[in-house]
Amino acid sequence: MTPADIFSIANMIAMPMWILMILLPKWKVTRFLIDFKIIPISLSMFYAFYIFQAIQIGGGMDFGSLASVMALFTEENAVLAGWVHYLAFDLMVGMWILDQNKKIGIHQLLIAPCLFGTFMLGPIGLLLFLIIKSIKQNKS
Repeated sequence: MTPADIFSIANMIAMPMWILMILLPKWKVTRFLIDFKIIPISLSMFYAFYIFQAIQIGGGMDFGSLASVMALFTEENAVLAGWVHYLAFDLMVGMWILDQNKKIGIHQLLIAPCLFGTFMLGPIGLLLFLIIKSIKQNKS
């Protein structure tokens, strides 16, 4: 399989999980997938394979300057690994949001934009959740 194929597969694996988390967060299948972190673990295995491929092809990774990081993202396997890294970590953040909300009890209509924001813009969705969580806890 080519990196482009793996890119498509990784996206196809992540997308249904986001749909389940946004639309059916309390469904037993969704909860099972969240509790056992099945999708992020699967994505992490893809990540591990492709990051090691990138290291073998391009040598060590230098994160010491913006120019060095930009150079890393000229290697196809490194870009793929970076994308899968985002998919896995954003999913973990979304799962954390839902786990936190089991204790807090924010209405799903407010959690859905947080999850969508995390899916599309990572830290912005997390920030939105943290603001809503803070407001909810201050009212309690």
